[in-house]
Amino acid sequence: MPIFKYQAKDIKGEIKEGMIDAANEQLAAGTLADQGLKVIEIYRKKGAGFGMNIINRIKAKDIVIFSRQFSVMISASIPVVQALKVLIDQTENISLKMIVSAIADEVNGGSKLSDALAARPKVFSEFYISVVRAGETSGKLDEVLNYLADEMEKDYDMMHKIKGAMIYPVFVLAGLGGVGGVMVVWVVPKLTAVIAESGGELPLATKILMGVSDIVANYWWMVILVIAGFAMVFRYYGRTAAGRWQIDYLKLKLPIFGSLFQKIALVRFTRSLQTLITGGVAIASSLKIAADVVGNSVYRDLILKTKEAVEGGSSISSVFSASNEVPSMVSQMLSVGEKTGKIDIILERITDFYSREVSNMVANLVTLMEPLIMVFMGVGVGIMVAAIIMPMYNMANQF
Repeated sequence: MPIFKYQAKDIKGEIKEGMIDAANEQLAAGTLADQGLKVIEIYRKKGAGFGMNIINRIKAKDIVIFSRQFSVMISASIPVVQALKVLIDQTENISLKMIVSAIADEVNGGSKLSDALAARPKVFSEFYISVVRAGETSGKLDEVLNYLADEMEKDYDMMHKIKGAMIYPVFVLAGLGGVGGVMVVWVVPKLTAVIAESGGELPLATKILMGVSDIVANYWWMVILVIAGFAMVFRYYGRTAAGRWQIDYLKLKLPIFGSLFQKIALVRFTRSLQTLITGGVAIASSLKIAADVVGNSVYRDLILKTKEAVEGGSSISSVFSASNEVPSMVSQMLSVGEKTGKIDIILERITDFYSREVSNMVANLVTLMEPLIMVFMGVGVGIMVAAIIMPMYNMANQF
């Protein structure tokens, strides 16, 4: 859809500038007028579509902030349309700003909020839409939105901590790889040329280093093609159902990290299921939506299998208890929740427990990674130095 840049006055006479998407200039001006803005200048912004989509890509953080602000205003008894129009000015991301503006127009025209959100599946997930729809149906939109914002913030904080913990090791390993590449391509060939001229028997480590250096220096383009080809094959395989399942299964079996991936999946499942049930969504529908939220194909298949069992009259815990991927504590607590009719409370307890477990594991991994990286760097540097120093030492002994 075309993007128009505008300059307009609000009811206070203040100048407002921004961008809006619309089918044509007249509809863009009409939308601004509905927002109480008097258009001074408006024109189509050329050649900005692709670049703007990259720069103003809507991130999870943008949705979390939008949800929190929206829930606060709805809780304050501000009408939905008015709250959305206020959020147009509050939203910093231009892409999301235009989407909120379009949603406000649709709701003002008689559409349900959930239907307007559902028309934008790339921005608002089925989980988000289902919770909002349940709130509209029950007449508790303010409570549901507030609860949804709380849970989204918790999930965002957890994932943000995990990503933040990975920055240091990734940065160090990338730096180590860069330095190693420079050494292998430019420094090592000059040193090994001198060593090879001695004519003596070279140690195995030196021969391996010379071979690697020769391949990288003379066939670097082939190395890049092989790495790029492997990455493309892995990415394609990962997009297939079987490939995605296999990769997710292997992630769960990794030493140390496997337990972390398992706990993250359990937190996302229990948190999303609790949010949906609290919002008034039926258990079978909640399980279907939670299966897509969990982010792991192994658990997704298990949850969908559980959904079928629930529709057939079985309990959630009956399927979970038969799976090796679910800790017995989880299935036992779910069984208690189903028998007592307090499954939402039990899900909250499980979520809190595993959220703390994830935080503790991430903190421990960060502490553990620093010495491990130092050891890895020491071994790498030691092998390279030994491969160069040992033959030099042998040469010196010959004289």
